[in-house]
Amino acid sequence: MLSIHKLTKVLGGRTLFRDAELTVNWGERIALVGPNGAGKSTLFKMILGEEDIDSGTVERDEYAIVGSLEQEAGDPGDETVLEIAMGINPEMVGYLRTMREHEKAGTIEAKEYAHAQDQFNLHNGYQLEPKAKKILAGLGYKQDDFTRPASEFSGGWVMRAYLARLLVMEPDLLMLDEPTNHLDLITLLWFQRYLSNYPGAIFLISHDRDFMDAIVETVVEIDPDAAELITYTGNYSSYLEQREKTYEQKVQAYRNQRKEIEGHQEFIDRFRQVGSKAAQVQSRIKFLEKLDKIEKPRAPRKPFKFTFPQPERSNQKVVELKKADFSYGNDKKIYEGLDLTVERGDKIVLVGPNGAGKSTLLKILAGQLELTGGEKEVGYLTKLGYYSQHRSDTLNESNRVLDEVMDSCPTLREEDARAILGSFLFRRADVEKRCGVLSGGEKSRLNLVKFLVDPPNLLLMDEPTTHLDILSIDSLVNALKSYEGTLVFISHDVHFIRHLAETTLHISRSEDDSHSILTRYTGGYDYFLEKSGLDDDRSAVTAS
Repeated sequence: MLSIHKLTKVLGGRTLFRDAELTVNWGERIALVGPNGAGKSTLFKMILGEEDIDSGTVERDEYAIVGSLEQEAGDPGDETVLEIAMGINPEMVGYLRTMREHEKAGTIEAKEYAHAQDQFNLHNGYQLEPKAKKILAGLGYKQDDFTRPASEFSGGWVMRAYLARLLVMEPDLLMLDEPTNHLDLITLLWFQRYLSNYPGAIFLISHDRDFMDAIVETVVEIDPDAAELITYTGNYSSYLEQREKTYEQKVQAYRNQRKEIEGHQEFIDRFRQVGSKAAQVQSRIKFLEKLDKIEKPRAPRKPFKFTFPQPERSNQKVVELKKADFSYGNDKKIYEGLDLTVERGDKIVLVGPNGAGKSTLLKILAGQLELTGGEKEVGYLTKLGYYSQHRSDTLNESNRVLDEVMDSCPTLREEDARAILGSFLFRRADVEKRCGVLSGGEKSRLNLVKFLVDPPNLLLMDEPTTHLDILSIDSLVNALKSYEGTLVFISHDVHFIRHLAETTLHISRSEDDSHSILTRYTGGYDYFLEKSGLDDDRSAVTAS
């Protein structure tokens, strides 16, 4: 289906690929992995013809339909959610809107309606529409949302509409670049099950190891040192095991050769001046000159481990909500009569569909939003910190990245600060950048590091893994495992949740959609799945 042969690409003076080889077969499921900046998205763009190649070939089967989802969606214009999902052209949009207008006006006997209906049917519209609606529902849209303009939704929801379009199209090769970034946990699990039964080939980039374990059967690693593609058979966990074994084998081969070289060199040095050994000495010298020397293998990147300072001890009752109400204006009530107690040492994850009120609850606890009714009591020893991927106003824009971290914890040694920043993707010259020139993702990561080097005793975190690669996520997990304070967080990364959550709070809308309901599960992710039925039936946790 797809064949890459001797692909070479130099970008920004750095060789990303040198004579790289890859084959994607029909129906195969592949994950492309490698550190940030290794060239994953660039390789996707070259396959799609959006980026030039320096040499080599990228060949696609002429009969294969390729569909891709990029990390960011374009402007949806005036298209509705359903129109995007159906992937219909402007002419088809016109037929569909004519039909909707006549149906709303009750004039379906009109000739214009009949003509539009005939044309819509001729272009398979009636086959596309139910499929699109089913997929949109799986991705978290309500039926009332289907006919709303996509421009009324956030960027994350627009991405879901384009993802639905791709799934409706059902290409022979489905290319996905970080497809889970804008999905809540419940939708992610639906999407994971959908892809497990997908009939075509899947080629994806992801930082979610559990997602990859469930979907892929082959892992292709970009080796940035050799600038080549290395293929491993199996899922992501299997890839990690194989990579470690391969590294150990390379180390052993390197050591064996070094021992052999040292033995020959010792013989040469010892008998160089001995006439009777001259032929043997020359033979060994020539052998060493011709020997293809093995370079010392570089160890795979490992999660960074550092003992972070522990926060001061809080009260037993850290924060409490009593009969709490919250509404956004007069339009939408989120909470009504909510009771919630967070105690010292709790590790709580908030789960539920987007729009149910997870981030709202976190902001209420953080004091970012004021209750419209009821009470909130914060322990007098509680020192809270609120991390949101969208907050960057806590940074001094004239500071260097390194200064910003050092100022947050004056007792921190510079080498430790550099090491921590490196594990969160600030490497070498990055630490010298001014905060004012950082991207949104870089600012989020920097705020995260600041929390870790001077943690409060109540840590409230909204999607802290969004801008991190897999090893950085592991570094964060290691840090938070040793954290002795109280943690309340939102995440769609199952690996992250599974390793940290000890209590699960499921937030969903009531049957009449009048307010959100909170259900407490005194256990982690797997306990929640078992008790909620989410692993068997999505409706079990989304209906109420």
